[in-house]
Amino acid sequence: MSQTQITRSPIDDSIYVERALANPPQIEQVLTLAEQAQRQWRQCPIGERQAICHRMVEAFIANEAEISEQLCWMMGRPIQYAKGEVAGMVERARYMIDAAEQALAPIELAPISGISRYIKREALGVAFVVAPWNYPYLTAINAIIPAIMAGNAVVLKHSAQTPLCAEQLASAFEQAGLPQGVFQYLHLSHGATENIIKDSRINYVAFTGSVAGGAMVERASSGRFIGVGLELGGKDPAYVRADADISHAVETTIDGAFFNSGQSCCGIERIYVHSAVFDQFVEQAVALVKQYKLGRSDDPTTTLGPVVKTAAADFVRGQIDEAVNAGAVAHIDGAHFPLDQSGTPYLAPQLLTNVDHSMRVMTQESFGPVVGIMKVADDNEAIALMNDSEFGLTASVFTQDIEAGITIGEQVETGTFFLNRCDYLDPALAWTGVKNSGRGCTLSSLGYEALTRPKSFHLKTNL
Repeated sequence: MSQTQITRSPIDDSIYVERALANPPQIEQVLTLAEQAQRQWRQCPIGERQAICHRMVEAFIANEAEISEQLCWMMGRPIQYAKGEVAGMVERARYMIDAAEQALAPIELAPISGISRYIKREALGVAFVVAPWNYPYLTAINAIIPAIMAGNAVVLKHSAQTPLCAEQLASAFEQAGLPQGVFQYLHLSHGATENIIKDSRINYVAFTGSVAGGAMVERASSGRFIGVGLELGGKDPAYVRADADISHAVETTIDGAFFNSGQSCCGIERIYVHSAVFDQFVEQAVALVKQYKLGRSDDPTTTLGPVVKTAAADFVRGQIDEAVNAGAVAHIDGAHFPLDQSGTPYLAPQLLTNVDHSMRVMTQESFGPVVGIMKVADDNEAIALMNDSEFGLTASVFTQDIEAGITIGEQVETGTFFLNRCDYLDPALAWTGVKNSGRGCTLSSLGYEALTRPKSFHLKTNL
């Protein structure tokens, strides 16, 4: 087995990064140091932790240009959008840093009969964060900041597609003065990753990735009785009611479907449109999609970059071909996107109508620039179809009747419900999913609960 991890850029298939995989002695050293460092770090006052983490954010911002270029080359994000990930990470990090004091504050209970009672939240120990490539900083920071702010040490394993993200975070924490060992990273094989999850020094695992990857985490942690946070797949729906602002719904859902070349766990992957406005919606959506420019992600005029790998593009092509063969109508002519070629990661966006749930493109996560648009007769049909999925990460409704929209939202099986918007994470809200979209919670004050344990104090003070 190769001991070298190679990252090829989707831009031109060139080797962009090569890193040696960690060997057993290196892994042992990292875990031992993490365990030792955490014992000291948990004693550090929250105010000092906040100051260090805020300095980390500033160091990260200062390197924005290099970080953006690396994102462009590692995972194909168009360079004009790459800085947006830096801004998003900063927003989430700052919110979670500032939320820590209240989220971790002891719960004071009224004294009774000379007895003092309160509940403290204590750090778990060492958190192992396994992060994906598609939003490599946003997903990672969701767990890293609350883990460190809560007094834990963190070991990060980043995707083999985006290894420089781990190194950038480590550099920023080092510049901020974080004590050695509190944040470390490892470049790991799948087998080594599984072995670390089984290691007794790991007290929590935060995993973002596929359903199959989540199942591996559950198997590896089985019997250890540790906390596991899983953010897995999505097949997120949008419903456009007859009374919706159609121009707004088109603009929002199409961006939600095709931003990042459709490679977003909470991106829009299926759209249900009321029959009264279906034709109008499709006409505007087709016109908008034709305005995208598919190109190299280092070209500042590109609005749709390549998907991460040729295999990922071929998977989406297979879904599209299968749907068309089953009767779906493809509305985007490949001639509009001459760079789209089989055997490459360059993939034209596609809108499909005359689709149904017998087609994989409407039920299986695509993770690429394709979306099916299905006509529905009413709210009840839309709700049934939105819930007809193994996933439940986010769902969106577009309507000018706010109360009707909320009523629908209360019936949809989802972790986050959007009204008249989509594909956005508010760090003040809990980020969670249902069904095969995973379990656990990050962000908001609730995001601290999984990374700490409650400890009750019952003190008889009247002797």
